[in-house]
Amino acid sequence: MVSIALTENSDMKSLKKKELKELLIKNWMTHDGMWFYHCFKECGIVKTNVINKAAVRSMAMIEIKRIKKALEIGQIETFERFKGFMDDVCNIVKADFMKFDYNFPSDNVCHIEMQECFAYDGIKKIGAIEKYQCGIFERFKGWFDGLGIEYSVTPQVDVCMMHGDGKCFRNFKLKFS
Repeated sequence: MVSIALTENSDMKSLKKKELKELLIKNWMTHDGMWFYHCFKECGIVKTNVINKAAVRSMAMIEIKRIKKALEIGQIETFERFKGFMDDVCNIVKADFMKFDYNFPSDNVCHIEMQECFAYDGIKKIGAIEKYQCGIFERFKGWFDGLGIEYSVTPQVDVCMMHGDGKCFRNFKLKFS
């Protein structure tokens, strides 16, 4: 097991790679949540939704290109290649507290489903859930955009499905050349 050693003078234990990953992702998601909260307080939920979705999508386009470069992956031209890459990406960016699964129920379809949603829980706590527009699936859209993969999404919703339906999912129909 790979571990990350802290400074020689540190009294902290060495962190295992998985522990470090979990810590970094939780800190990143806390930043994201605090940014959303303060934007909501300053701008209201309507403007915050617009800014949040744009920020997540543009971040994801950069993120996916960095991951692709780090893994030395060329163009994703087939669904089979995409499936393996999706596994690699989720192994990098998904933390244990992110309760979502994805599968490939048919050719060129990626089904993503939330069992629980940390965004839903947080937005509900700040009192904005009635008008919240999901930013989580914008990340996936940004990945596909960044990879140059055309897609369509069903269902088309503007509200939080977890709040309205008690479940949340999207089906991405991907188009490969």
